[in-house]
Amino acid sequence: MLKLRFINDKKIEAGCDEAGRGCLAGPVFAAAVILPFNFRNEILNDSKKLNKKNRDILRKLIEEKALAWAVDSMTPEEIDEINILNASIFSMHKAVKKLNIRPQRLLIDGNRFKPFENIEYHTVIKGDGKYMAIAAASILAKTHRDEYMEKLHEEFPDYDWQNNKGYPTKKHREAIRLHGITPYHRKSFRLAEQLKLIL
Repeated sequence: MLKLRFINDKKIEAGCDEAGRGCLAGPVFAAAVILPFNFRNEILNDSKKLNKKNRDILRKLIEEKALAWAVDSMTPEEIDEINILNASIFSMHKAVKKLNIRPQRLLIDGNRFKPFENIEYHTVIKGDGKYMAIAAASILAKTHRDEYMEKLHEEFPDYDWQNNKGYPTKKHREAIRLHGITPYHRKSFRLAEQLKLIL
């Protein structure tokens, strides 16, 4: 079972994670979640290790039970301008800023972050498989982003975003080769090099 607390004190901890970092299209989403001190859940885990049904169940539970939660994003244009790493970090900043409770400690999935408003932070490699607050953030970031990409699919069905969510699957790359890119594609991802993989 995942750990609830990073440090066993009374500081308010918020877990942060992102979704969509490795995609060719769509925004990068991030979530920040503050869980109650007594929160417990047996199936909560890294969103990538869960099926859609369990992610959707957990999303509803987290949004109901969390003391505070927020989701935000950075657009493909912003990703192209500042690069995907910075966009991932700044999307976490935006999510933390939207929380209606100010956290005293941030738990960040991964090994890179930039300080935000002098709040103590700790980066945790594979943190979404270690701490509940980070796992909860991973669930919200992924489910909110997936929902967004499914809506974009209706506008551009050829790219199969309903299934691949913007990731570089063979069908997605083939659609780019046939139809070109859309306004939702990230131009900084060297699409020409991606297309070489299917030629």
